[in-house]
Amino acid sequence: MHPGIGDLSHLTDTQLEDKITQLSRYYHVTANDDVRQQIILILDDYKIELETRRYNAKKKMQQDNDNDLDNLINVS
Repeated sequence: MHPGIGDLSHLTDTQLEDKITQLSRYYHVTANDDVRQQIILILDDYKIELETRRYNAKKKMQQDNDNDLDNLINVS
């Protein structure tokens, strides 16, 4: 985790995607390797946060679907 980023939970998914797009543009514009390395670290943090959110949302949706099926099956 990049020390300058901090907590990303206050950002929406759209804001994270916008930041990823913006930083990707900066990465291609700059020629400074040190700056590029820092951009890569920040991009990784944003992407990991976005992937984690999507994974958790998918997992929750699957759990909700599983619970719905449990209510439909009546074993007596």
